[in-house]
Amino acid sequence: MSGTKINSYLTFNGNCREAMQFYKECLGGELSFQTVEESPFTKKLPTKLKDCIVHSTLKNETFVIMASDMVDDKGLIKGNAVSLLLDCSSEEEIKNRYAKLSSGGEATHPPTVSFWGTLFGNLIDKYGNHWILNYNRDL
Repeated sequence: MSGTKINSYLTFNGNCREAMQFYKECLGGELSFQTVEESPFTKKLPTKLKDCIVHSTLKNETFVIMASDMVDDKGLIKGNAVSLLLDCSSEEEIKNRYAKLSSGGEATHPPTVSFWGTLFGNLIDKYGNHWILNYNRDL
């Protein structure tokens, strides 16, 4: 088995900085940004995009979330085909993370004991991203 990892990469329509700062407040971690103005793209793109985020990373020892504002001419299309799964380490953590991430969004399924025995919930955050939260009480 190789050391290949899959990480999430989110695309925003001009509010990447705001969203990533929100995720940092909810999840903690180290956050970095690179704007259009700070990148080699600055001469190729309109001046109005200079503050848009070309790349952002929020990471800690257990996760990496990357994101940007850069979308093509079709614009940003949000869907429900992809969710971010957050495996929590305690009941307190899942409830705390759920409350923070659902703030301003839609609390679609608050954490409850599922038929398979885990504490499970899901939500849509205020940026339209789908989150699944899980805590396996037996581990």
